[in-house]
Amino acid sequence: MKTIRATLLAVALITATAAPAHAVTDYDLAFHWAPVHYQDTDSSDYDADYLSTVDFDGDWNTLNNWENQTQLSKLTGASYYSVVETSTHWFLTYSFFHPRDWDDQPDPFGTTTHENDMEGVLLTVRKDSGFGKLEAAVTVAHSDFYSYVPAGSTFQNGAETIDGTLLLQNGRPTTRQEAKGHGLYRWDGNNFPGGDGVVYHPAATGEVPSGGNDRNVGYRLVDTFAANGMWARRNNSETYASFGTFRGDNGKDNAANTAWGWDDHNDGAIYKGFMATDPAMLVDKYFSNKGSFSLTYTRNAFR
Repeated sequence: MKTIRATLLAVALITATAAPAHAVTDYDLAFHWAPVHYQDTDSSDYDADYLSTVDFDGDWNTLNNWENQTQLSKLTGASYYSVVETSTHWFLTYSFFHPRDWDDQPDPFGTTTHENDMEGVLLTVRKDSGFGKLEAAVTVAHSDFYSYVPAGSTFQNGAETIDGTLLLQNGRPTTRQEAKGHGLYRWDGNNFPGGDGVVYHPAATGEVPSGGNDRNVGYRLVDTFAANGMWARRNNSETYASFGTFRGDNGKDNAANTAWGWDDHNDGAIYKGFMATDPAMLVDKYFSNKGSFSLTYTRNAFR
């Protein structure tokens, strides 16, 4: 009898050890892979390059964000995230918002600046019993997308050419964003142009940088699909001029897009918004040698 009980106990212990302690939530997954983010700043108005949320000023009226950008204490670091999945992969989109796309030169004809700005990165993560394996990234820089792979990825050039190696820092991908125009790329390991910039790290609480050269600032993650959040308000005219495009009346009108409005101007039949709404299709076209790769979504809240 003791032998039987001992055997049953051993089986129970092995089973408990093999089973995950809990299912990975979207937030857990997004936090695990959230980038270390290198934000360049311009010395003429460095706080105009701080990250924040669309409603940083306490409302969802996007016509006053340019003016309210001067409320520095409200510019707490943040990134929006979304997760969709197929049977083989998770696709994580991070969207970084700034109240202004700006220039330190006058823009009387509204051609080089605009109110609100959102650019970001799509990460492709192969699913496993834990947090998965990062295999590729695609970033948004204005009207162009750039593709990268981390060391060890099998992904190769597809319809688009891979633009470089995605560097990791303490297991996290690294991204960098320009000052003023905020085009987003992989971080290349070099210091900021001019030597000043803000390094944002994922954290439970967003922080306001102490100045234009703060190298350790927390940014929080905000669910794109949260109740009364960005996606829930997608048809709300207070926030959006059209589907996926923010209202804005400083500089060029209505010139900033959400993830479901991002578009590369010359990548063929990859349609506007696919980086968020159909990321499997985009990644399938951009890369080759992907191994098992499903195009069928098991979960996609954009659809």
